[in-house]
Amino acid sequence: MAIQTGNFEEALLPHLNAAFNLARWLLRNNQDAEDVVQEAYLRAFRFFGDFRGGNARAWLLTIVRNTCYTFLRKNRPQDLTTPFCEATHGERHNPLDPEASLGQTADRQLLREALEELPLNAREVLVLREFEDLSYGEIAEVANIPIGTVMSTIHRARERLRRSIMSRRDPTPLRHSISSEMRE
Repeated sequence: MAIQTGNFEEALLPHLNAAFNLARWLLRNNQDAEDVVQEAYLRAFRFFGDFRGGNARAWLLTIVRNTCYTFLRKNRPQDLTTPFCEATHGERHNPLDPEASLGQTADRQLLREALEELPLNAREVLVLREFEDLSYGEIAEVANIPIGTVMSTIHRARERLRRSIMSRRDPTPLRHSISSEMRE
C-alpha cells in the first residue's frame, strides 16, 4: 500500500510538540529527545499504511514512547531501573496543599527537578495526563497498561511530586520574614 504523504502530514505533524514534550520528559535531555522524535516520525511514516484511523495522537505518542524506551535500553539502562526512594524524598514537614503551593510560585525549576526525580513510568503517565491532557484511556493505550494502573500510578506520582516539591521548599514561612522586617 502506498503511503500518501499529505495524509501523514495532516494526521501526525500537528502532534510534533506533544511528541517532543513526551520524549524530553522521558529522556531528560533535549538533544536526545530531538533524535528520538525524528526516529519516531520515521517509524510512524514507515508504518503509516498500517494505521487504521482513530486517535492519531495516541498512535504517534505510543511510537514515541516505544522509541524512547528503546533508546534508554541501548544508551542508559540504569534509567529504566532507578527506583524512587521514599526515605530520601519522604515528607519532612507538613506544608500547604500542593496545588495551592504550586499556584503561588513561579519556580519552574523546582517542578522540573521534582518531575525528573520520579521513576520513569510515573513521570511518563503524569506528563501524558498533566501536560498533554490525555485521558486515562488514551494513556492506557499509549503506555500499554490497564486503566486502573494508569489511575494508581498518577495518584502515586502526584503524591511523590508533592512530597519532593515540599521537601525542597524553604521551611521559613513568608509571614515570618514579613513580620521580622516590620519589627526593624
